[in-house]
Amino acid sequence: MTCIDFTLRLPPEQLLQFYRGQASSVVARLDDGRTLQFPLSAIRRFVTPEGVHGRFRITFDEAQKLVGVERAPQHR
Repeated sequence: MTCIDFTLRLPPEQLLQFYRGQASSVVARLDDGRTLQFPLSAIRRFVTPEGVHGRFRITFDEAQKLVGVERAPQHR
């Protein structure tokens, strides 16, 4: 499996585009400058009235199929 950590900041106004059907995927910029696109449904459980903010980890299987997204562990 492949795991990639990234920071995501989506304000509520931007999330409204998804719920209005104007967009169906999220594009995140990774720390190394690459971009990652995945379906909004993968982060729906992290949506709050303030939007989606934080550090996340996305996991793909050996066939590069999305397995899931979770909050990334805190660095200490």
